[in-house]
Amino acid sequence: MEGGLEDENINRKFLEKAAKGVDRITKVIQDMDTITKIESGELKLNFKKVGLFDLVKTVISELEDIAETKKISVVMEKPNVIELFVSGDKLKLEQIFTNLIANSIYYGDQDGKTTITIKELRNKIEITVKDNGIGIQKNHLPRLFERFYRVEKSRDRNQGGSGIGLAIVKHIIEAHNQSITVESDLNKGTGFTFSLDKF
Repeated sequence: MEGGLEDENINRKFLEKAAKGVDRITKVIQDMDTITKIESGELKLNFKKVGLFDLVKTVISELEDIAETKKISVVMEKPNVIELFVSGDKLKLEQIFTNLIANSIYYGDQDGKTTITIKELRNKIEITVKDNGIGIQKNHLPRLFERFYRVEKSRDRNQGGSGIGLAIVKHIIEAHNQSITVESDLNKGTGFTFSLDKF
C-alpha cells in the first residue's frame, strides 16, 4: 500500500507474509473455539473404531513439508502387526498427533529425529512422541499444559503458536479418560506419553 504493490521484487514477499499472518490468526481462533467448547462441556466426542497406524501416517504426511524444511526425519516405531485399533474420536485424535508431532519438529534440532513409538499393552495402546531437540527445563514441566503458558515467549511467537495447543491436547486426552505425561532433558529432547483404549 506504500508503493510495494507495484514493485515485483517485494510484492510477493509481502503477500506471503500477510498470508502467514492470516493463517496464524485463523489457527489461534480455531484453538480458542476448541478449548472454550471443551471447558464449557459443549464438545462432544464421537467414539469409533480408529486405525492407529493409518492415522499417524496421515499426520506425518501432512507435516512432511515442515519436517523437510528442518531436515528432520519422522518415524513410527510400532509392533509387527498390520494395524492396531483404538476407541476414540478420529478428528480429535488427529488433532493430538498433529500438535505433538508439529511441536517436536518446531523445537527439534536441524537434521534431528522425531519418533512416534507405539506399544501394545493388555487393554491399552501406549504412544510416545519424542524428539532429540532443545528440551525443556525441569521447572517448566509442571505448567506445560496450562493455557497460554510459554517456555520461551519470543520463540513461541516466532513459531506462530497460540500457546494453548498442549492445553487442548491434555483436555482431549482426558476426555478419552486417559492422561498424558512429559519427560524432558535440556539439549537432549522431549517426550510426551499417553495411552488410548484398545478397540
